[in-house]
Parts: sequence; structure tokens; C-alpha cells
Amino acid sequence: MKAKPPIRIALADDRKTVELTYSPAEIFSLSAEFLRVHSPSAEVRGHGNQNAVLQVGKRNVRINDISTTGNYAIKFTFDDGHDSGLYTWEYLHQLSHEKDELWENYLNKLDASGKSRDPS
Repeated sequence: MKAKPPIRIALADDRKTVELTYSPAEIFSLSAEFLRVHSPSAEVRGHGNQNAVLQVGKRNVRINDISTTGNYAIKFTFDDGHDSGLYTWEYLHQLSHEKDELWENYLNKLDASGKSRDPS
């Protein structure tokens, strides 16, 4: 089953949160940091999901721009210069519904590596 696009995508005034509305009962708030560290780009995921690069120091990242790509994805431009990776409707749906588990896994990886969410 293909995920439908959100009916509304809203960037908060502080540019640190995106709200995705799928229906009146399904509204998700994703932080810029969460979206940045879970970027679907090869730079973050590696090539073929191998050699993924743990993203560190992204606590204060903001979103400069959101643009659509065809009818299947959006692209975020972050203030740290990252602007690759297309967030398909399916991937955004997954991020929205699995946010807590994905975030906990990310924090555990940071902890295990001795790295931090804070910029150096």
C-alpha cells in the first residue's frame, strides 16, 4: 500500500519543527534535528544502506526550505548546508509512525559512540 502525502505540511516559525497532517486525527510533529539525522541521503545512510554515517551535533539545526519533488516526495534544505535526500511519502509516513523507536535507537547509537547531539 502506498502512503498518501500529508494534506498539510507546516514549518514552525522557529524553523525547528515540521507538522505533518494526514487527517484531523493524524497529526505528527517532527523536529528538524530528527529529520536531519534520519535523512534518506547517501551521505547519511551510506550507499545501499551500508557504511551509514552517524550524524552528530545536529541539536540546533533548522530547516531553511521545503520543496516538493514531483508527486512523490519533498526535499528539506537544512541550515547546516545539507540538502540531499528525498523524503518520499512512504518514508515520511514511516518516520511519523515510528518516531519514538527511531529516536531512541539514534540516542543509543550516539551514547554507544560517545558522541553528542550538541555541536562541538
